[in-house]
Amino acid sequence: MKPGPEPDAAYRPCVGIALFNRAGLVFIGRRAGFSGDDAWQMPQGGIDPGETPRDAAVRELAEETGVTQVSFLAEAADWLSYDLPPDLLKSSWRGRYRGQAQKWFAFRFEGEDSRINILAPPGGHKAEFAEWRWERLARTPELIVAFKRPVYGQVAKLFAGFSN
Repeated sequence: MKPGPEPDAAYRPCVGIALFNRAGLVFIGRRAGFSGDDAWQMPQGGIDPGETPRDAAVRELAEETGVTQVSFLAEAADWLSYDLPPDLLKSSWRGRYRGQAQKWFAFRFEGEDSRINILAPPGGHKAEFAEWRWERLARTPELIVAFKRPVYGQVAKLFAGFSN
């Protein structure tokens, strides 16, 4: 993991979102097309040219979950990076990046669960998740693929004050 004030050019800049419900549980989704105990993750995605990380977080959250009713809780001070395993390097982002540098945000979900729509995201976006649930933030590192676990451990520490 490589925290720092700006993302290293070898890493794809993106955002990660910890979406908390009123009970202090965090949204996780099982990635579409994946199975297993490590196929879960929180919403994340790339930052478009000219977009701020916070704007990207709000956009990605809406695109992946349909959620727009949120209040801002916190932003991680540093970028958190992970390296892709060697077998994924050439097939991900055409080999341009060695991993991702993520700026993480915490938001409170202000809507009802029925407003979450992962199967038919707005704007015709491809579904990122096949199913979702609310989970304890501290459990998320064990539910993600191994190469992302150090970042999820940091996120769990950074945003622990918002979780149950």
